[in-house]
Amino acid sequence: MMRSSAALSCVGATVMSMDIDAPVAGRALVVVVDDRTAHGGVDSLGPLVTELLNEAGFLVDASVSVQAEEVEIRNALNTAVIGGVDLVISVGGTGMSPRDVTPEATTQVLDRDLPGITEALRASGRVAGSLDAGLSRGVAGISGSTLVVNLPGTRAAVRDGMATLGPLASKVIGELSGLDE
Repeated sequence: MMRSSAALSCVGATVMSMDIDAPVAGRALVVVVDDRTAHGGVDSLGPLVTELLNEAGFLVDASVSVQAEEVEIRNALNTAVIGGVDLVISVGGTGMSPRDVTPEATTQVLDRDLPGITEALRASGRVAGSLDAGLSRGVAGISGSTLVVNLPGTRAAVRDGMATLGPLASKVIGELSGLDE
């Protein structure tokens, strides 16, 4: 459970502190794979994934941007796993261009593949009308006790992917933590 407390004070008015008990689905980290964003460009995907994760009950530790280089992607994923987050969502680099190396980097980090998650993500994208959803090479799996999932780098793919992933991620994290036994 997450305990949140807040108190505001402004121009003679004080809002009293309120304790809220809210279930927490787990801790998450977002990795944006994009050369422009990694070099200081505007990140439109990291905040979107963070918002959707928060709506799903996750506490997001951070959103980091890395270049589309296998070593950088792998290091970011490994750092998240070592940091003990429950879920790592990478966004971008799942297509077919030579710079799209996120699946290769992710595969090197995974202990076990979860092809059912990637099948569900591709299928839901196709049902939503995205021809490109069937072309994503994204992967999903377990590294240690962390669920790692690749999403394509478009706002539509992120929105659709997160809608599909939310319940699946909660189930996997529950099983990994022993709460679903």
